[in-house]
Amino acid sequence: MRYTMTHLQAGLSSETTEKARLELNENPDTLHQDIQQVRDMIITRPDIGFLRTDDDFILRFLRARKFNQIETFKLLAQYFQYRQQNLDMFQSFKADDPAIKRALMDGFPGVLETPDQYGRKILILFASNWDQSRNSFTDILRAILLSLEVLIEDPELQINGFILIIDWSNFSFKQASKLTPTMLKLAIEGLQDSFPARFGGIHFVNQPWYIHALYTIIKPFLKDKTRKRIFLHGNNLNSLHQLIYPECLPSEFGGTLPPYDMGMWARTLLGPDYNDETEYTHTYDALHVKEALGISDKECSDKLMKRSQSVVEPGTLRHQDRDEDTVQPLLALD
Repeated sequence: MRYTMTHLQAGLSSETTEKARLELNENPDTLHQDIQQVRDMIITRPDIGFLRTDDDFILRFLRARKFNQIETFKLLAQYFQYRQQNLDMFQSFKADDPAIKRALMDGFPGVLETPDQYGRKILILFASNWDQSRNSFTDILRAILLSLEVLIEDPELQINGFILIIDWSNFSFKQASKLTPTMLKLAIEGLQDSFPARFGGIHFVNQPWYIHALYTIIKPFLKDKTRKRIFLHGNNLNSLHQLIYPECLPSEFGGTLPPYDMGMWARTLLGPDYNDETEYTHTYDALHVKEALGISDKECSDKLMKRSQSVVEPGTLRHQDRDEDTVQPLLALD
């Protein structure tokens, strides 16, 4: 059967369109109908303000839930409910908000330019960079959520998804002790339960023993699906490289790319105002961001795609209890 592209799939490569069909059950012939059926459910939740209901917006939720309309609507409702219940977090939800800007400039999150071998965007968090006198946990979470909002505008990433790497090197017990169950629950709800992104893997490297202890706190809030996607590598970068090729990683993770430039993503989001501490006006969907994201970078080069597509089954890596932290909330992205 030959599928026809719709304007909603404009800008997608033929490989990604095919991936959407095979992995996400996306059918261009029924796209408008699928979107409308989700939209028709909105009247069942008069308690929630659905502030955006256009086709493009609903489509990213359908992709995040493999076109299961009931699950898609649940996610859409949860997205707006989370924002209603945490109004203060979204009050000044833009890159030039002073607190968000500080977190971005401190590298929360880092976003690699090069995707992994499957076209997934790689987010990195260096946990020890959390200066608790400078950034609250909530502001780091806001910066991460804002970054995801910008990235998820790219339809290729709606389909290919994300990978998160958290480096716990030098993350002190004192820093870890500042994390409360309430904070971690807020992060998990925001990332796992209320955001339309596909997270293909959450990788811990160099984690200390007390990070394991935190896991008991967050485990009840993690979906089984999320737990299966958390990989604990310790200082064994070889197991990380089995899942994410070194050609896609900076030298901090034993990759062949140069060291990560901590200010890069902040500069992308803040544009010309990166060094300006005063208030300014552009919000996260400013044009220069879309241009800087450039949808056409050829993931990790074609030769990588020709390498074996097999990945290590989750069970073959040590799956001890893992945990979340400051940056770690991302852990729970689904």
